[in-house]
Amino acid sequence: MSDAPHWLAGRVALVTGASRGVGAATAQALAAAGARVVLAARSDDALEAVAQAIRDRGGDALAVPTDVADSHAVDELFAIVDGIGPLAGLVCAAAVLTSAPFEETTSDIWQQTMAVNLTGSFLCCRAAFAAMRAAGGGRIVNIASLSGVYATEKFPGLAAYNVSKYGVIGLTEAIAVEGKPHGISAICLSPGAVDTEMLRAANPELRAGLTPADVGEMIVSLLDNPLVGASGANITLFSNA
Repeated sequence: MSDAPHWLAGRVALVTGASRGVGAATAQALAAAGARVVLAARSDDALEAVAQAIRDRGGDALAVPTDVADSHAVDELFAIVDGIGPLAGLVCAAAVLTSAPFEETTSDIWQQTMAVNLTGSFLCCRAAFAAMRAAGGGRIVNIASLSGVYATEKFPGLAAYNVSKYGVIGLTEAIAVEGKPHGISAICLSPGAVDTEMLRAANPELRAGLTPADVGEMIVSLLDNPLVGASGANITLFSNA
């Protein structure tokens, strides 16, 4: 018996932060599941390289360089997505991390971290919410972190990053409440140590228990299944063991 087709097959999915790490792996996994993937990130060359790799494997991918912290850029991104087809899935993986002791965390570090990690997720989710409501429903996965989960171990130098990820979890809960009447579900995924450049910047000595591909496959599984009952949940990932 053949496997059932993916819910994602033929549907439009948008991934932010898609030029590297979890975002890039997720875009590749979504395309392998048959989604028509739009990739967004600030890094033009790296973003296009990921999109081209997907196309080389027979997938459908479009790279749209975007700063998710810029509301006008987000509006332009979603106008392009709307021209492709109804948006079915959104994955917000765009994030920055600048490690600094708390007393040396400048206003610029704080504001940039919040702008990309939290405000960027808000802007994209808000635009996706409107598009999905008009289309009759949709599914959103936001990427937070164990750094934003209560009572998990925290590392020094990550005050701004931690707070931004707490905010992403709260944002997801709010979307789930207001999305329910419109068939819009939202899940938050909070991985622990994933083998990415961001992890190495945060704590070079920390051993990664997950790969970006592990997280990408989890996201495909989440988007492939009805999320109504679990909408608003925050799923923690500690290890692939």
